[in-house]
Amino acid sequence: MLTPDGLVALMAGDTPHALLDLREKGAYERGHVFRATSLPRRLLERGLPALVPARATPIVLCDADGRLAELAAPTLRELGYTNVDALAGGLAAWRSAGRPLVEGLNVPSKVFGERMLHELATPEIAPRELLRRLERGDDLVIVDSRTPEEYARGCVPGAVSMPGGELVLRIGELVTRPETTIVVHCGGRTRSYIGAESLRRMKLPNPIVALQNGTMGWTLSGLGLERGAERWAPPVSPRSRARAADVARRVAAEDGVPAVPPDELAARLARDDGENLYVLDVRTVDEYTAGHVPGAVWAPGGQAVQATDEYVAVRAACIVLVCDDLVRSVMTASWLRRMGFPRVGVLAGGLAAWERAGRALERGRPGTAPAGLPEARARVSGVKPGDLGGAFVLDVDQSDAYARGHVPGAAWLCRSRLELRIGGVAPDTRAPIVLTCSDGTASTLATATLGRLGYGAARVLEGGTRAWAEAGLPLERGATRLLDEADDVVAKPYDRGREAMVKYLRWEEALDGEGRSPYALQ
Repeated sequence: MLTPDGLVALMAGDTPHALLDLREKGAYERGHVFRATSLPRRLLERGLPALVPARATPIVLCDADGRLAELAAPTLRELGYTNVDALAGGLAAWRSAGRPLVEGLNVPSKVFGERMLHELATPEIAPRELLRRLERGDDLVIVDSRTPEEYARGCVPGAVSMPGGELVLRIGELVTRPETTIVVHCGGRTRSYIGAESLRRMKLPNPIVALQNGTMGWTLSGLGLERGAERWAPPVSPRSRARAADVARRVAAEDGVPAVPPDELAARLARDDGENLYVLDVRTVDEYTAGHVPGAVWAPGGQAVQATDEYVAVRAACIVLVCDDLVRSVMTASWLRRMGFPRVGVLAGGLAAWERAGRALERGRPGTAPAGLPEARARVSGVKPGDLGGAFVLDVDQSDAYARGHVPGAAWLCRSRLELRIGGVAPDTRAPIVLTCSDGTASTLATATLGRLGYGAARVLEGGTRAWAEAGLPLERGATRLLDEADDVVAKPYDRGREAMVKYLRWEEALDGEGRSPYALQ
């Protein structure tokens, strides 16, 4: 077990390691160790291999008080991780030792965004000023640098969806006149600034500005968002591609971005030498699905910068970025290197060079079935939809999925805390229990857990709640029977109301270099 001082020493040293916070997102958001990676205990079997590729990596588990870490350690050993430790006493001990916590999600990326704003003096435009210019008919192009899903939920009226990683490659399809002002926006701040600075790095003659506080700032100014927009950038022309490639070559030279030859990358992927190697494909999901380097994780460029901690848990690891040529991978690599990741490179020549070298592609989106699922299926018994026989039904899916529709009468419990809560929920280990989730996966693992705890009558609903609905059986909707805190889902600030948006923007603007802000998220 590591003391707080021991953890501080590990994080300050050169040893590659991962610090995993096992609590749910809501608890993590309220306070965590700066640079800890959020990986709720219930997602270990599914998420850990991608977050920590090398099984010999030193891993430190942390939680509120040490109980989740104790429950999770056997799972890590079953997954082949051989160097697992825990923060003794959890975050309670960390706080007692006078160590700080930080609030929020993706904090390292947001700290970086604020630093870039100040260091690079990113020009901004206030929402009301943008509205006046729109009403005046000024020559403007507005691009939304978030994901297409976020864009569709609500964008500045007239904006075109162009996720941050695509900006340098595609902006030439929308902007043909040097006098056109380019306005970049996201939901808040970070992706607006990073997107605007990516375009400024192209040395375009155009004025380039970020919308101050994004769609939240727009909404707080009393202005309405456009819902359900479907304006996408046109396909990339040869002219735009050539111009973007020139920019990428210059940026790679200026920032010292190394290029990894295809044969070298293939050899490193084939080795099992304990190296943490992350291969991230930064293209669009359609391109990734059509064919990618086997084992590469889809991480669109804008999100790879905005939420780096969701893809990389070992900061000292080697990261190789892949796109069709070099444009998107180099621009993303440049930002990651500025963020302090020491070993970031790109696939030389991109995916085209990989294919020319005779290397195969993997197609589709690889399945993410959790480790240990086949063994759990072999150990548990199932019941078919409609054959519950009066058993107590327990749903262990995410709380929002439970609220959207569950087996009538089913109660909800977070799978991460199953062992800690089940005694109070179902004290009689002989009573029949049926566990379910949307597809039967998490509930199969949970049923196996109950079997190990002596619940001999625990069964899994075959096919989960989805199979129940497909059988024509009714669903109950709403958060009707929550037996645990629903802290597994965190709503966006703009879904929490005006006060939450104001607090979020104040928090983000005030972030310091260690992720601290005087403003608390509620």
